[in-house]
Amino acid sequence: MDMSRVPADLLKESPDFHAGDTVDVHYRVKEGEKERTQVFRGVVISKKGGGINESFTVRKISAGIGVERIFPLHSPNILKIERIREGDVRRAKLYYLRELRGKASRIKERDTFNKS
Repeated sequence: MDMSRVPADLLKESPDFHAGDTVDVHYRVKEGEKERTQVFRGVVISKKGGGINESFTVRKISAGIGVERIFPLHSPNILKIERIREGDVRRAKLYYLRELRGKASRIKERDTFNKS
């Protein structure tokens, strides 16, 4: 089987988001026999891979502790990805945010009105 070709029905349409953007990831959580939707809001610190193997890492601060989660972009458990803010960054991978605390870890918002 040729792995370079992926059936189109497995690939999902996803919003255009990049490192530095704040996103809401709605994903399905199974707890025993029950199923519910949980939202993970954080900053995208990296995107990697391509095709069916594409994934992205989202980081948030929860109760003063940094929490990172890696999501496969085309997973059937991801219901929706919403871009909340567009970040203005100059890097593709924002791993340096792990070392920053408080106001130092803020990311400027991209000015979407004056794009030239």
